[in-house]
Amino acid sequence: MSRYTGPKFKLSRRLGISLSGTGKELKRAFPPGQHGPGQRKKMSGYGIQLQEKQKLRHMYGVNEKQFRNLFDKASKLKGIAGENFMVLLESRLDNLVYRLGFSNSRAGARQLVSHGHVTVNGKKVDIASYTVSTGDVIGLRERSRAMKSIKEALEGRNFLPNYLEYNDAAVEGKYVRLPERAELPQEIDEKQIVEFYSR
Repeated sequence: MSRYTGPKFKLSRRLGISLSGTGKELKRAFPPGQHGPGQRKKMSGYGIQLQEKQKLRHMYGVNEKQFRNLFDKASKLKGIAGENFMVLLESRLDNLVYRLGFSNSRAGARQLVSHGHVTVNGKKVDIASYTVSTGDVIGLRERSRAMKSIKEALEGRNFLPNYLEYNDAAVEGKYVRLPERAELPQEIDEKQIVEFYSR
């Protein structure tokens, strides 16, 4: 299954979460469609599990095959499978580029990575799904630092997670530690995703 390229606002309203992180999509607090609110039947257990999976998958912009492979990898690690899974998603290079504020969206961050603007420990990495290890330094290539879109995104950044450090002078960030569950998206019930894949 390919990556979703349809209207993001409609998808956000259908899933009931802000996929952009701004909350602008949820001004209308009901699903899209001509009949408006109150027309949906009660969801089955399977429907709830599927919805949680789709929320997380679309939030990080990952296609189904990658998502399942990452879940299988998380299941083999020590600890709680659901939390391990979310930590692996958070450790993707495109996501950390977004968290550092080099882009206003994960889609924009993915484009920066795939176009070769991003470095890890001084070496160019153009694979958006690259898993960043703790201690790795994420930066920008010298010629990319003057890009208008990057400068505007950095100026507009209003939050930096505690598991990242940012060096303004060098225009680079360090992944200092793995995030804790409390620092990851609270609107996701990862237990439902584990149950979905355990059927």
